This record gives sequence, C-alpha cells and structure tokens, in this order.
Amino acid sequence: MNRHSPAPTPPAPPRSVDEITASRRLRRMRKADWSRRLVRENHLTVDDLIWPIFLTEGENRREEIPAMPGVFRLSVDLAIREAERAAGLGIPALATFPNVDMALRNRTGAEILNPDNLINRGTRAIKAAVPEIGVITDAALDPFTDHGHDGILRDGVIVNDETVATVAAGAVLQAAAGADIIAPSDMMDGRIGAIRDALDAAGFQDVAIMSYATKFASAFYGPYREAIGTKGLLKGDKKTYYLDHANTDEAMREIEQDLDEGADMIMVKPGLPYLDIIRRARDEFAVPTFAYQVSGEYAMIEAASANGWIDGEAAMLESLMAFKRAGCDGILTYFAPRVAEILKG
Repeated sequence: MNRHSPAPTPPAPPRSVDEITASRRLRRMRKADWSRRLVRENHLTVDDLIWPIFLTEGENRREEIPAMPGVFRLSVDLAIREAERAAGLGIPALATFPNVDMALRNRTGAEILNPDNLINRGTRAIKAAVPEIGVITDAALDPFTDHGHDGILRDGVIVNDETVATVAAGAVLQAAAGADIIAPSDMMDGRIGAIRDALDAAGFQDVAIMSYATKFASAFYGPYREAIGTKGLLKGDKKTYYLDHANTDEAMREIEQDLDEGADMIMVKPGLPYLDIIRRARDEFAVPTFAYQVSGEYAMIEAASANGWIDGEAAMLESLMAFKRAGCDGILTYFAPRVAEILKG
C-alpha cells in the first residue's frame, strides 16, 4: 500500500433485524397456536362440504372401488344409512351418481328418461328418509350411454341440441323425484337455459341449478369412470365438449353464458389443478362458487398416504383449505365424512 494512500473506510456495522424490517416482525402472530387462530384468514367448516356418493342396484350392497380406497358403490338402502350419517355430521348435501346396469345403457342414454331409474329411486328414498339433507343430481348422459360420452353419439359426433333436449327432460324427472339442485356436467351449449325453462314449465321454479360451468378435459377423472362403470367404454375422447385445460378466458365466457342462462351457482372441475380458475371466477362474477375435488385428486392423496410418502390427513385438510383460500363457498369431496368427523371432534 502506498504510504500516502488514504486509510480504507471501515465497513458499516451490519443492520439489525429491526432496522431491516422497520420493526415489522411478521412472525409475532405466528408464535403460538392461539395467535395463529386469532388471525386466520380462511376457515374450513362442515358447512363447506358436499359428499359425492355412488349408487348401484340391489340390496345391502357395498362395493369398494379399487382406484378410490374407502369409497364404495352403495345400494339405495345403504345410501340411506350414509345419508343419515352425513346429516348427523352436519354435511349439508349429497351429490349422487349412478352405476347403471349395462343392459339399460344405449347410444342415446334413454334410461335417463325413466322416472324409476336408479338415480331417481335413490333420490326419492333419501329425501323420504332424510328430508333435511340436500340432494344434488347430475343430468348428464354418460352413466346411461353404452359409449361413455356425456351426449348422444351420431356418426362419431356428439350432437348438441338433441342431447340438450334429453338432458332437460331428464332434469325434470330428477326434480320430480325430489332433487334440490340439478348440476348438469355435460358441457353442451345451451343446456342451462333449456333446463331452467323445462324446470319452470313443470312447476319446479325452486329447484336450483349448479352449473359445471368450467369442466375441463382432464386426466384426473379416471377413478370416477371406474366408479360409474364407463371405464373402457369411451370411444375417442371428450375434448369436443369439455374445456381445453390451457384456456382461462374461454372458461370465463362459459361461466358468463351459464349465468346469463339462469345458473344459480357455478362449479369448477377438477379442483386443485384449477385454483387460478376458481380465484378468477370468484373475482369476476361474485356468485356462489364451488369446486369438485375429483376422483384422481382423491386417489393421489390416498395412494401417497398409503405408501407413507405424505401425512394423508394433513394433506387432505390442506387441500380443502386451498379451495377456501381460492374463493370457494363449498367443495364436493369424497373426503367429506372423514373431514366432518375431524371437525366435529
């Protein structure tokens, strides 16, 4: 060093954490369980839960679905018992889906027009035994067709308008059986307005419509298709009527149109991979918003838990809180009774 060079400037003393944060220590309210609870922004309650259940023919039948551990197809008599259990836990509503005998399925899904089909018998029985619980039914045709599509298949094409007419007629029969909410999942153009008109004309003005407004062409539906017996039936895919999972603006247009046609509430399906859609829908439309935590989401958590890779109960609860944080009013989830037991306990 040159003896005439100025002495080096000593380094500034490091800033304290209080100087760095301007004394805003965000961990203060995380230091104890009571303080975390005091400032928690979102809460999961039993009122947020809708329980999807699967119906099958026969009596005293409980068939486990291999791809969905802990989920069963139930004969109507056992579904009544589960409805009683759900009501006792405070679960507001069930969503019912039928596994229809293959002999009753055809190209047009005509069994949906049978007033005494499995779904309608289930609704009547549940509402008679447990009138205080809500029943949500799906007017889509896929459980009733021999090709597994949600609409009428003609010359390799799902025909929109004829499907809508059948779906609307089926919705009226479901309302007549006692369904409180019709939740059509077929994604045909105009179905919401047609169902609303048909319900009103038949005197069912008080029956609500929960639109599967944004049902995406997804890889997460596989176990559900096993549950309703359409696995292996599907010819082609459903991309001509389900939404492209790359699109968000299109999803908003679907929601807007369904609301204009008379939907009372909207649903996003699947759930966790589409939290951005839920948040945007809630922000843009401010209507009752629901999500379906679908079979593949359920199966992934259950499989990872069974292998000891994750804490299954913690992941289950965290996943449901994610829906609340994204803006959901409620969640259709196969975890509903398990979560209700935890919340009650």
